[in-house]
Amino acid sequence: MGKIATATGAWLPFDDRVFGEDLGQSDPANCMAIQRIGVVDVGSNSIRLVVFDGAVRSPAYFYNEKVMAALGEGFSETGRLSPKGKVRAMAALARFAALARGMGIELSAVATAAVREASDGPAFCDEVLRETGIELHVIPGEEEARLSAQGVLLGWPRSYGMVCDIGGSSMELADLADGKIGQRVTSPLGPLKLREVKGGQAGLDAYIAREIATLHESMQFEAAMRLFLVGGSWRAIARIDMERRNYPLTIVHEYRMTAEAVAATRAYIADADLNDLRGRCDISEDRMALVPLAIQVLDALCQTFQPKDIAVSSYGIREGLLYEQMSPALRETDPLIASARHSEAQNARLPGFGDVLYDFIMPLFPDADWQRKRIIRAACLLHDVSWRAHPDFRAEVCFENATRANLGGLKHEERIFLGMALMHRYSSKKQKRFADIFAYLPEDEQRQAAILGRAMRLGAMLWIGAHEAPGTLVLRRDGDKLEVELSLERRAEPLFGEVAQARLKNLANAMGAKHSVVITDC
Repeated sequence: MGKIATATGAWLPFDDRVFGEDLGQSDPANCMAIQRIGVVDVGSNSIRLVVFDGAVRSPAYFYNEKVMAALGEGFSETGRLSPKGKVRAMAALARFAALARGMGIELSAVATAAVREASDGPAFCDEVLRETGIELHVIPGEEEARLSAQGVLLGWPRSYGMVCDIGGSSMELADLADGKIGQRVTSPLGPLKLREVKGGQAGLDAYIAREIATLHESMQFEAAMRLFLVGGSWRAIARIDMERRNYPLTIVHEYRMTAEAVAATRAYIADADLNDLRGRCDISEDRMALVPLAIQVLDALCQTFQPKDIAVSSYGIREGLLYEQMSPALRETDPLIASARHSEAQNARLPGFGDVLYDFIMPLFPDADWQRKRIIRAACLLHDVSWRAHPDFRAEVCFENATRANLGGLKHEERIFLGMALMHRYSSKKQKRFADIFAYLPEDEQRQAAILGRAMRLGAMLWIGAHEAPGTLVLRRDGDKLEVELSLERRAEPLFGEVAQARLKNLANAMGAKHSVVITDC
């Protein structure tokens, strides 16, 4: 039968060779040398295979496939796995095993609520092992909550608040404080189970209210904390919330909602033609069938726990398994910076110049706090990774990459800022077709992004070597007057031709400043 994992996380889903103990002490760019890692998540509703392309701190998805098997359908009536679901699950797992063999990787597989609660769960695990060679690790609800919380930490190091992971047959909560996982509880609030609650709408309302009240008593959640949502039903609701708002940046990860927005979206779903809505939001029919139940749970959860805001995480149990094997030092690295370094090492013409560029332009941003500094550093690391794009389209390719890329540790407003900065790295003009996205960034922030882009545009003209600075930028203030001084080393003077001169002028104009140039012999 499948192995039962303890709630302490003592089991190891991956071979010890995957992650070396010294990895966390090395440059995050070196993480790309780590082998690919395959994870199978057998849930009550869906079964997914994810292959991570090494141990990069912000995960890279080499392969990702999902099958809606609905193993937990009908469980309340029979206490057994769905017969049709088992057929679909076995076919999916046989396919995943074959894909893994083709990729030359080992698979780590976990099973959650439906398999752990079904009377025929052990027999199903035995059959899966016999027919496919995949050994399912059946994890308790508290362990499921822990791994989901670790998935959130993969994207948000040092997070605080509460993680809520909804599956088909269960819903788990986990407390986070300063990046540490605290109390964890599980409940039967998965939408597949809610389908089978007796008593009509009144019975369902009473059941949900009772279960959430019990969770609230158990978790001791402080008001005005953040709620992190993990799970396919939550992601579908987020996508519908975007549709309701006509929100243009349709990337679900790190999308933010409020309790009021959840209530409005519940009403929006109740009034909608679900078939039409799922088509507009690109949600599968099987998933859409669960959304009305899931939104009722989320609305009740928000009314009871009253979170200050709600953040949607695309990272969950599978990413939590990846996080499980990272060294403490690697866990502490910034996922955005690690991912940007990885991209620079893979795609830039002069890997390493991003750090030189950052030091060169930072004097222009004396008031930047730590959050802004990390966005500036990420922009500098990414400033040259799109050079292969056609020159006429580099600016918009940069914006698209920044706003659509799989990056952790980046709020939507920060994505837009980063995208605009990289766009201005290649063009002094805004791309009009992104105007609806630009509108979500205040005018002053748009101006700051343009200044950053033009500063990188200037710095890119002054390459000497990947690790050599051409000189320094100095920002001088005299009351409300500004001056940008470029101090160039003599050896870099030949690089300061007409184009570079024009770029310095454009940078100064964007800042409302004068500009000057000094040539030094050192």
